[in-house]
Amino acid sequence: MKRISLALAIAPVIAVLPMAVPAVAQADQSDLTKVNAYIRAVTTMTADFTQTDRNGQNLTGQLTLKQPGKIRFQYQKGVPLLIVGDGKALTMIDYEVRQVQRWPIGNSPLGALLDPSKDLSKFGKVVPTGDPTILSVEARDPKHPEYGTITMIFKRDAGSPAGLQLYGWVALDSQNNRTAVRLTNQRYGAAIADSTFRWTDPRPRGRAAGG
Repeated sequence: MKRISLALAIAPVIAVLPMAVPAVAQADQSDLTKVNAYIRAVTTMTADFTQTDRNGQNLTGQLTLKQPGKIRFQYQKGVPLLIVGDGKALTMIDYEVRQVQRWPIGNSPLGALLDPSKDLSKFGKVVPTGDPTILSVEARDPKHPEYGTITMIFKRDAGSPAGLQLYGWVALDSQNNRTAVRLTNQRYGAAIADSTFRWTDPRPRGRAAGG
């Protein structure tokens, strides 16, 4: 490109920039408010999920969510894994090797989705998608980058809570392990017992836990 044509191309952008930036920022703030409203409006949700890890391996299962902080990933038959959030902590149970790992929900990328009291405007940002029907929001704790990052993906849907349908998310943990989750058959508002978020400890002298 010739230098003169480059200057002509830049000039109109500079002319409109002072008006464009506030407009974009205002739109982004509005979208963050909508995501906050969605998280607070969803008291319960069930969905089918497909989970893809960084190696491209796919696992499927049933997701059950109950706010605040309760979530269960029940994997497909034959997969001896279970992930449960009881409102305070996330627990991953591997029944094949009888191991249990547990960490605070707030220390996980999923904390952004499971804590309705959080204000996304303070730790989230809208990620451009190029599709006006899709809203993508990246959330991370700037004070604790070791907690990882979650990018939540929504479809704009007037018939869903706050006008949004959670399509899935991509989580990146502190070890750069990338996990993508896609949801289908979302259902909202069903009564879900707290016992759903209990689990059986596979370790020696195991006991019911998580509730």
